[in-house]
Amino acid sequence: MQDGYFVIDSITHAFDMREENFASPRYAGAINGLLQAIYATAPAGYGLDPAATVRDWTVEETANILFRESNTDVAVMHTTPIYFYKDGLSGFEKSLEAVKSYPNRFIGAYIAADPLQGKKAVDSMVYQAQTIGNPLGLKLYPISWNGETVANMRMDDPETAFPLYEKAQELGIKVVAVHKSVPLGPSPSADAFHPRDVERAADAFPDMQFEIVHGGAAFTEETAWLVGRYPNIWINLETTNLILGNNPRAFAEIIAGLMHVGGESVLDRIVWASGASNCHPRPSLEAMATFELPEDVRSRYGAFFPVPQLTDEHRRKIFSENYARLHGLDLDAIKAAIADDEFSRAQAEGLAAPWSTTPLRDSVLTPAAV
Repeated sequence: MQDGYFVIDSITHAFDMREENFASPRYAGAINGLLQAIYATAPAGYGLDPAATVRDWTVEETANILFRESNTDVAVMHTTPIYFYKDGLSGFEKSLEAVKSYPNRFIGAYIAADPLQGKKAVDSMVYQAQTIGNPLGLKLYPISWNGETVANMRMDDPETAFPLYEKAQELGIKVVAVHKSVPLGPSPSADAFHPRDVERAADAFPDMQFEIVHGGAAFTEETAWLVGRYPNIWINLETTNLILGNNPRAFAEIIAGLMHVGGESVLDRIVWASGASNCHPRPSLEAMATFELPEDVRSRYGAFFPVPQLTDEHRRKIFSENYARLHGLDLDAIKAAIADDEFSRAQAEGLAAPWSTTPLRDSVLTPAAV
């Protein structure tokens, strides 16, 4: 636990950033560059030599970073369909390994598909769901790589997206996580990362829940209008958490901005995520445990309802209770399952130093070099 808060990290990965995993050296190389910049510019003591990060990150390393080097309690692994990489960057096999090797800690996984692959995407969903058993959700990206060109995909397209939602419902999947706000490097995307297309998807499938991943990192006001109007639209803080670690005031503007339309009710549909191992989860987690909104920021937002100060109750919801409600999870059972495992004992003895449980222990940048 972090300062008494039970923590569900709702998006984690194990990336394969090696050049031999590139399907498109141009675009995968650009994403690698973005990830390397994130690693290098982390808060003092958490930065990594960019060259050392171009590797195949293992599930075991992700587990150790989360559960030995931070006070994260349990996590969810996301398969990613970024086919600039041969395996999509964080492949399905790693999600399968995570839930099989650490079933009490990785409490589930999201399968992934590229809607523009048509029947192949649907068949892949069925295979993944049957193989992993009861996936928590479906992960989608708004751009596609066919081996030659980049294409954009709208989440409200009846011909490409809707068949995946229908298949998800058949498979018992009720949550769709949509990557928004953060472009995938300098690949042509038009307005693919704008969240406006989530609106018609949420309207057409009112029994499905839609997570806007990276919500508020861009298009904050537009996202506020969406989450303020649609009860089945949620905000996932992956990558937005990095803003908290680097610039708490900018993060405050985002959180207050997300409440601009719906007020306090929006805090019932925000869920915590770090995105590890694309960053170290500890700095932003510790910052969130004590985070409050500056009063001058609060005063600038609230079109219809007041923007409240964050309380212990709000932070408990964001850290775990909202996500448990989203998926119908039994928090008491989850807590009992990890009460005396190897990671709980390790955390009780004191957290390991950043990256010290991984082969990158000698690649940590000194504060002066960050």
